[in-house]
Amino acid sequence: MSSELSVKHLLGIKYLQKEDIELIFKTADHFKEVINRPIKKVPSLRDITIANLFFENSTRTRLSFELAEKRLSADVINFSAASSSVKKGETLIDTVNNILSMKVDMVVMRHPNPGAGIFLSKHVNASIVNAGDGAHEHPTQALLDSYSIRERLGEVAGKKVVIVGDILHSRVALSNIFALKLQGAEVKVCGPKTLIPKHIESLGVGVETNLKAALEWCDVANMLRVQNERMDISYFPSTREYVKQFGLNLPLLESLKKEIVIMHPGPINRGVEITSDVADSDHAIILDQVQNGVAVRMAVIYLLAAKIKQ
Repeated sequence: MSSELSVKHLLGIKYLQKEDIELIFKTADHFKEVINRPIKKVPSLRDITIANLFFENSTRTRLSFELAEKRLSADVINFSAASSSVKKGETLIDTVNNILSMKVDMVVMRHPNPGAGIFLSKHVNASIVNAGDGAHEHPTQALLDSYSIRERLGEVAGKKVVIVGDILHSRVALSNIFALKLQGAEVKVCGPKTLIPKHIESLGVGVETNLKAALEWCDVANMLRVQNERMDISYFPSTREYVKQFGLNLPLLESLKKEIVIMHPGPINRGVEITSDVADSDHAIILDQVQNGVAVRMAVIYLLAAKIKQ
């Protein structure tokens, strides 16, 4: 197994090889042990400066990255576009060049435009980590999701995973499809027809419009949030209708003839895509996903930093 990543940036899962994912997970195993020690810090990246650029609101992803960076002893600059010169008309390149002139080695960026990270990687001399670009990709979320499946079920290969909900607007769904397929899992998507992209089968995934059938098929169900903030038109009649057809509740879960693992990338709309009693049940690994997120992001940052130092 290679001891270094095949890429200089983490722009999307589609640019990774299977060996990259294996290396990230092996490294995350080590960091998971570190963050469960009384002293949770390692001096690995004392000479690395990382800028977190968030042009879109985010609480969990930003905090998870910040914690991962600080656990590795990196110097961290936080930048929120809502309170910045971007509001005054400054361009993305100007913003980043200003930050890079402060001698930043790595940029973690979330941006509303698909491809923003790729654009940036071609124009600035720093390692770029995509923390979500529009409805395109969210690679670290997919990595922590796969890592959590591996932790609970032993491996990802051969497992049946259904992704339920708003597939059309979800960068988590796309990154998860790429990551799961790369590791040899079977993938289906489930949701209202209006929220499933037209040519999704070309990615090698099945489509199921009946939630119970999807749950009876799968080993793992990843329940996505309905992304109302990305919808300019109505994709289904009402939230009540959506809940009736695609909401996961405990009676439905207990009616299955087997145990399945329930995941959610957060933030949860309790009572919409998933009820509280499911979210808080032993079936769910939602809090494990949050904890694993820090270890996986530590692994990604550590491995990319090793490429910078070469």
